[in-house]
Amino acid sequence: MKNILYIFQIIVSLLLIAVIMLQQKGSGLGAAFGGDSAVYRTKRGAEKFLFKATIVLAALFLISALVSLFLPD
Repeated sequence: MKNILYIFQIIVSLLLIAVIMLQQKGSGLGAAFGGDSAVYRTKRGAEKFLFKATIVLAALFLISALVSLFLPD
């Protein structure tokens, strides 16, 4: 049972990495040094899907990690 859970965690972590890498940079490094423009933008289309997918995959990874922690050997 734990082996299946470990494989699931690996798949979810790879998908999470891919989704994070596909997201746009947005403000970039300039915002870190105070150069952020105060323009309000809404997420649309693929950007919104990637944002929601990131949240879902992160929650799945957290839940699977907690389940694997409490599963007996």
